[in-house]
Amino acid sequence: MSTALSEELADEAATLALAARLALALKPPLLIALEGNLGAGKTTLARGVIQTLAPGTRVKSPTYTLVESYPVPFGAIHHFDLYRLVDPDELEQIDLAGFADANAVLLIEWPDKGGERTAYPDLRVQLAYDGAGRTAQVHALSQSGQRVLDALSANGPVS
Repeated sequence: MSTALSEELADEAATLALAARLALALKPPLLIALEGNLGAGKTTLARGVIQTLAPGTRVKSPTYTLVESYPVPFGAIHHFDLYRLVDPDELEQIDLAGFADANAVLLIEWPDKGGERTAYPDLRVQLAYDGAGRTAQVHALSQSGQRVLDALSANGPVS
């Protein structure tokens, strides 16, 4: 049983394929940290996860709203973008804890901006530039995260 998975993502289609596999492996409740530099593909991955579970859904970047919520078959996905946070205490205003229920998955971009409130994800997805493409490192950080990683690994990369 591995606690990490690494994949090369040659293009946006490969990122969306990983997102689809991830979406089908999700079992809430989960907190998933999406990490990487600007333009690394965090929002693309989140959009792919959401659109796999709710086809045809228009997915907006939550950069200015901090959170966008989407109904999906198991309950909800709450997509956060904390890039604009100046202080982790600003999360009190949006009640981050209120989004974390038994039927929800929280996808959090820029989790480091959330301080202690986002410091303990179940799964960490790190996206990085690698030449013309990207690499994705997926790390399980809890038993729930490990179940997702095991399912993701079992389904293998889509070529």
